[in-house]
Amino acid sequence: MTALKLVGGFGSPYSRKMRAVMRFRRIPFTWIMRGSSEDVDIPSVPVALIPVLVFPGEGGRADEAMIDSTFQIRRLEKLFPARSIIPPDPVLAFIDALLEDYADEWLTKPMFHYRWKYAADIDKASHVLALDRNPGMGRDALAKASRYFADRQIERLRVVGSNDVTTPVIEASYRRLLALLDSHLVAGNRFLMGARPGASDFGFFGQLSQLAHFDPTPAAIAAAETPRVVSWVTHLDDLSSLEVEDARWLPRADAVAAIRPFLIEIGRVYAPFLLANARALASRASEVRCEIDGRAWVQQPFPYQGKCLGWLREARLALSAGDREFVDSALKSTGADTIFSAPV
Repeated sequence: MTALKLVGGFGSPYSRKMRAVMRFRRIPFTWIMRGSSEDVDIPSVPVALIPVLVFPGEGGRADEAMIDSTFQIRRLEKLFPARSIIPPDPVLAFIDALLEDYADEWLTKPMFHYRWKYAADIDKASHVLALDRNPGMGRDALAKASRYFADRQIERLRVVGSNDVTTPVIEASYRRLLALLDSHLVAGNRFLMGARPGASDFGFFGQLSQLAHFDPTPAAIAAAETPRVVSWVTHLDDLSSLEVEDARWLPRADAVAAIRPFLIEIGRVYAPFLLANARALASRASEVRCEIDGRAWVQQPFPYQGKCLGWLREARLALSAGDREFVDSALKSTGADTIFSAPV
């Protein structure tokens, strides 16, 4: 089998997510740092984002590249059925997708917020990550690259919604997520929905690989308050040794009971944002303004997360009537149900 290529970066939560997925699934791949001397002959992609996953061409065709970790995972599932990370039960697969979406689209807010708001975090990220492409970079070149990198990323805080108004919401949600995951692990759950990881586990891992392991401020919080989560993230980085023949997903009722606290958290912070963002996009408003967790929230609209809302709603409608009824019952009174029922 010709190895796939995964082009990404150490400081990219989605790159780390996909590298961990490939390792667990034992899919042969080559890890390539974006912008390094090895980053050559990579097919172009529609948007300059990482990670880029490159599939070898067949029958003389050129290699094909794609972006977006969620869709990369789904394509890999079709090509490599062994060691799947999507539950076979449609209800669990739907809930796994909802949790993954929350990780990808909400947890990225604290990840970006902490990295580019606080001086110690800015200093570490701008200098260390600037060296990823070339650890031998000279001091003058590093100083210039670091300034450019920091200025560019700090300017993008407005895109993810990090500002003085939203800071209390973002930081409280991060601490609650750590506590929820810690309690879940204490209860004897190795992964979110059973004895084997789903796409959502890797979504959580991607963001926490930065929050709990790299950036000084959120990592100190995690180490002090939930060291168990820090250890869990370490393990998720490479699960290639985990045997899954006897590793089972939880039955749907047990899985829903286990992750209900996470669904409540999604209803508390992510659902109101998704709905307000969609309404702002529909009305072509210049700002998203709403209340999250009893506090004001303001940011610019985010078109991609408008698509996420549409995809989630489509996934629910694609369920059979019985499975949809079970999902609706599971989401009832969590607040996450509004993602699928509230008008936009």
